[in-house]
Amino acid sequence: MLDFLAIHWNVDPVLFHIGPISIRWYSLLFVSGFIYGFYIFRHFCRREGVSEALLDPLLYTMLISVVVGARLGHCIFYDPQYYFGSWQGFAEVFMPWKGGLASHGGAIGIIIGITLYANKYGKKAGFDFWWVVDRLVIIVCFAGACIRLGNFFNSEIYGYHTELPWGVVFERTGDPLPKHPTMLYEAICYVILGLVLLFLYNKKLDRMYSGEFLGIFLTFCFGCRGLLEFTKEPSVTLFHIGDVVINMGHVLSIPFIIAGIVIWIWSVKKGRLSKIYPPEPPQKKTSEPTHYAKPLNK
Repeated sequence: MLDFLAIHWNVDPVLFHIGPISIRWYSLLFVSGFIYGFYIFRHFCRREGVSEALLDPLLYTMLISVVVGARLGHCIFYDPQYYFGSWQGFAEVFMPWKGGLASHGGAIGIIIGITLYANKYGKKAGFDFWWVVDRLVIIVCFAGACIRLGNFFNSEIYGYHTELPWGVVFERTGDPLPKHPTMLYEAICYVILGLVLLFLYNKKLDRMYSGEFLGIFLTFCFGCRGLLEFTKEPSVTLFHIGDVVINMGHVLSIPFIIAGIVIWIWSVKKGRLSKIYPPEPPQKKTSEPTHYAKPLNK
């Protein structure tokens, strides 16, 4: 083993303290995704004439949907016996700061939240669920990369032992062996996918179909996620195929990949363009000009 080539990682996950409150790198990176996501979506609204007043409720919807969905996804998919097997575990369902957020649950939460948001605001503004989610997945790519970078600062979600020169020794875990930095692999994949989708939006929007961005995102995001699970130490092992471990991450990725392919094909066949043209505000009725009689000459 070429241990001398490995990267030794021993960064404190806490960035700084404010009295008894600890501000962690993970929290900072998590919140940053919503902040710059707000400005990216504002660019989308300005380009297509959608009111910027709808950005605030979208931000709140996303924040609640992601946190609730990701937390419930972790509790339900990965450790239901602990969280729903005792009152103490059930109480921790409502404590996301104790760790445990699942991206698959977050994706489900986003879909539910955006459905409610589009039903409430979309009709008057001229957009629907597909318009919102097609643009939102671009932001999700970059936000997901930030979250995985936060996992790197937490020394979590790493992979199996590796002798590759970019293997990382996570010293805070007490394990002296270098591991695959799987969270960084995912972050790189998300950034590449986000840049591709952003290019398609900026340069090819007139030829993109409604739902196509979502189909591409689901297919490749969870396709990469499923492949990278083979380098990750499984949190929940389901079964083995020979020496290959199939874990919960593999199984949860399959429905999203299938959904992505189906949505992609459906969007192209339907042929409805993604770009929208919001309805023009009703014109004010002009009153008939008033004609005044000329004054009599005196």
